[in-house]
Amino acid sequence: MDVTPEYKIRLARELRQRQTESETRLWASLRGHRLADLHFRRQRPIGRFIADFCCEAIKLVVEVDGGYHDDPRQQILDREREAHFIGRGYTVLRLPAQDVLHDEPGVLHRILQAAQTLNAPKQQ
Repeated sequence: MDVTPEYKIRLARELRQRQTESETRLWASLRGHRLADLHFRRQRPIGRFIADFCCEAIKLVVEVDGGYHDDPRQQILDREREAHFIGRGYTVLRLPAQDVLHDEPGVLHRILQAAQTLNAPKQQ
């Protein structure tokens, strides 16, 4: 099991204090097991990266992508982050920030679909 360095814990705390509007709105729907009794954490350190939202029980990472994710350099970093999470056994769901702000029911439905897929019994 990885030990999270103290600087990474401090950074995650700072990120929780500086959430974007879309992250704040989504957190209001995920916190306290509000979505299908799933336990999400926000700004969760996973290895060398910090996931926007994470449900450890089903190994689901939810990333909220704002406009800066359209930048080609940021897209390279996003692919690196995603590969890192996948390499640690997580499924990554990327959601545009605009969808969170303007179609929250649709976003929550997508998260539920991903959770149901991950919770489905494995075929032998």
